[in-house]
Amino acid sequence: MIQENFIELYEKAFKENWERPALSDYFKKETFTYSQLSEQIIRLHIKFETLDVQKGDKIALIGRASPRWGTAFMAAITYGAVIVPILQDFNANDVQHIINHSDSVVLFAGEHFYEILDQDNLTNIRATFSLDDFSTYFVDELYHKRYHDCDAEKTFSMRYPNGLKPENLEFYHTPNSEMVLLNYTSGTTGFSKGVMLSGNNLAGNVLFGRHLGVHFPGSRALAFLPLAHAYGCAFDFLYPLMSGTHVTMLGKIPAPKVLMAALAEVKPNMIFTVPLIIEKIYKKQLLPMLQKQTTKFALKVPLLDNGIYSIIRKKLIEAFGGEFNHVIIGGAALNRDVEEFLMKIKFPFTVGYGMTECGPLISYAWPQEFKSASCGKILPDIMEVKIADRETLSGVGEICVRGENVMMGYYKNEEATRAVLDEEGWLHTGDMGSTADDETIYIRGRSKTMILRSNGQNIYPEEIESKLNNMPCIMESLVVEREGKLIALIYPDYDGLDNIGARDHKVLKEIMKANIAELNKLVAPYEQISDVVLYPDEFEKTPKRSIKRYLYTT
Repeated sequence: MIQENFIELYEKAFKENWERPALSDYFKKETFTYSQLSEQIIRLHIKFETLDVQKGDKIALIGRASPRWGTAFMAAITYGAVIVPILQDFNANDVQHIINHSDSVVLFAGEHFYEILDQDNLTNIRATFSLDDFSTYFVDELYHKRYHDCDAEKTFSMRYPNGLKPENLEFYHTPNSEMVLLNYTSGTTGFSKGVMLSGNNLAGNVLFGRHLGVHFPGSRALAFLPLAHAYGCAFDFLYPLMSGTHVTMLGKIPAPKVLMAALAEVKPNMIFTVPLIIEKIYKKQLLPMLQKQTTKFALKVPLLDNGIYSIIRKKLIEAFGGEFNHVIIGGAALNRDVEEFLMKIKFPFTVGYGMTECGPLISYAWPQEFKSASCGKILPDIMEVKIADRETLSGVGEICVRGENVMMGYYKNEEATRAVLDEEGWLHTGDMGSTADDETIYIRGRSKTMILRSNGQNIYPEEIESKLNNMPCIMESLVVEREGKLIALIYPDYDGLDNIGARDHKVLKEIMKANIAELNKLVAPYEQISDVVLYPDEFEKTPKRSIKRYLYTT
């Protein structure tokens, strides 16, 4: 058990950074200092009291990430309640189910979400508050008189006659052993489960961030990952806020053009992102530059190639704001060609590995220690790793982890918990991979997506897709098995096709035929693609931008 209390970390950080900016809304140009954030939190605590919210009760939260989203989150956990952040990509029925399944008694919702929810069928909700200004949308009749008889401002003034001062700020220190966060997954299996994360799980993540030292009082962060997802929540929100950082919120993953403008303005000291964003920048901005004849020629000339790579690295660093320590890429596998290029130009990046069930971090390596095709080393002194059912020749098996970050289990789902957490505390991740002697982790693919051919060969479709996605006029792909053959499902790069005047279906088929012929030279005989199916629209994705593979495998 980690010794430092998770909630106490924030009480201390807020006091020490009282006058510094804490949370900003990028689009509304609205900023709250740590003192203003603290005052809002205390006012919400008073409202919780009037609604008879008890320690351990659940408080649901859904809406665009904003300073008030962050305030509601912190108000819940510093009161002793359990926060239930809900991804705004979920449909109304799923949101309704999660609110009821979690037994939430209070709901914070953006206007859009409040309008689409059926308040009458939110069985346990005592009150619903607006994420725009914390005004009251709804109060259950059992609490109506008590709530409206209470003057929150008057109560606040009585408790703090001289105003709230750092020395008066006190949060409820929920023991690290107890649940603080109930995070409903949005995995690619199509079934959402409530992951119970304790204060200890979250402390393991944010204290590892503190160990890295890339955020500090007055540093800057740009939060554009979904904050209701474990990755964005831990490293775009919780870790920076514990460090006295100024967090600017974009609200959601924006178009690359908007993101680049925000990065240039905010100039973050650390950047957490997902492969999709990096891959789009590579494919849309860097690859066209590299494919120019003059550039191709120059890259073949010794010494001149290093100069060109240096120019590209400088431009890319400037595009990301120019003042970051390094970029951490996580949430999914990074395309191998993109990774090799970033290493070639010596761009400061690394690839981490995690999952919601670990809140999320499992492994990490500093950029200078990062090994190609890996996802870092298991977190020292926090986590341990083993490979289960390892194949004799390849060394590949299921990655299992154990340690401070591993969840308490799935909420009200003992069967699902037993399926992934064994009696010795090992979490079976469902990812297939191997480890090196220094506990560097190499992932091959998901056990559920692995294709076992009749000849006994194991095929990891993600590895084939990584090669396919870098070929001309391909935006994204899925490799599936149908009737004993490997088929490539492809969403073409229609913008790229328009640019070269090749939108004609016959021309597109010829391009794809050439792509498959080239791909089949690069893969093993048993991995060769037999046919292609073209899709007019991009594949459906989870909020962390992973393809919902289960929708396309049958």
